[in-house]
Amino acid sequence: MEKLQHLLTLKDLSQEQLLGLLELAKQVKANPSEFSQALAGKSIVTLYEKPSLRTRVTFDIGIAKLGGHTVYLDQNNGALGKRESVADFAKNISCWADGIVARTFSHKTVEELAEHGRVPVVNSLSDMYHPCQGLADFLALSEQFDDLSNVKLAYIGDGNNVTHSLMFAAAITGAEMVVICPEGCFPDGKVVLEAQALAAHYGGSLELSTDPKAAQNADAVYADTWISMGDDVSYEDIKDKFAPYQVNQQMMDSLEIGYFMHCQPAHIGQEVTQEVFDGDKSLVLQQAENRMHAQNAVLITLLA
Repeated sequence: MEKLQHLLTLKDLSQEQLLGLLELAKQVKANPSEFSQALAGKSIVTLYEKPSLRTRVTFDIGIAKLGGHTVYLDQNNGALGKRESVADFAKNISCWADGIVARTFSHKTVEELAEHGRVPVVNSLSDMYHPCQGLADFLALSEQFDDLSNVKLAYIGDGNNVTHSLMFAAAITGAEMVVICPEGCFPDGKVVLEAQALAAHYGGSLELSTDPKAAQNADAVYADTWISMGDDVSYEDIKDKFAPYQVNQQMMDSLEIGYFMHCQPAHIGQEVTQEVFDGDKSLVLQQAENRMHAQNAVLITLLA
């Protein structure tokens, strides 16, 4: 299997690499003591242009559990590409650190870090992709279903960076996925075509629909906030358009959906009701926990 150099987007992974990361994540989760020195002596710089709860905590604690050390940098230390170029930033960090984890506004920034640095780069979120979230989500699904190629995943709401990563993960694992959005709110067209090509190669499928009923018999339905972080849109502007796409108990029951998923933070009463979010079919806390294990599998693969 070809060695992984960076994790910028899941579309760069082969099926063997993606399934290998999920299997390693399961081992890390089940037997953490076996990996307690996996990153001993390693220092990783974590860069944040956006606020974070799950990303920061799971990387900081996860790296500590592997025996490594993190250095946190946010925009108070100078915005990437403004105080000095991204290229110079990457070159300097590479003199000291063993890896870079970057949560950025623009995916181009992550690509520049990987291009000009000499250490592995992990995309912990950009405007185009959220690969660590996608891995955590499919780790959660693999804990419920033995064969991911038999899973039907429905995404409902606004197409975004999380949708893109889910589409690639579903395609590469050979799963069936349907993306359900209001007209004009679908994911990036180029990404859809790339994911559909991967799905055809690996025996999966990817369909788009405006009809919530397309989630019928889904093994899991996935919701995300209707307004992404940084978007200059108010809830009042979009609530009528998105109201039919709320995941509530009536939808779960009538469409016979198995599990509910969400990357958080959730806006209760908007994209999902409290009853579903906290219900016994909700995987949201399992997904959140799995961020750490999936990310640790990535770091071990890149750095150990």
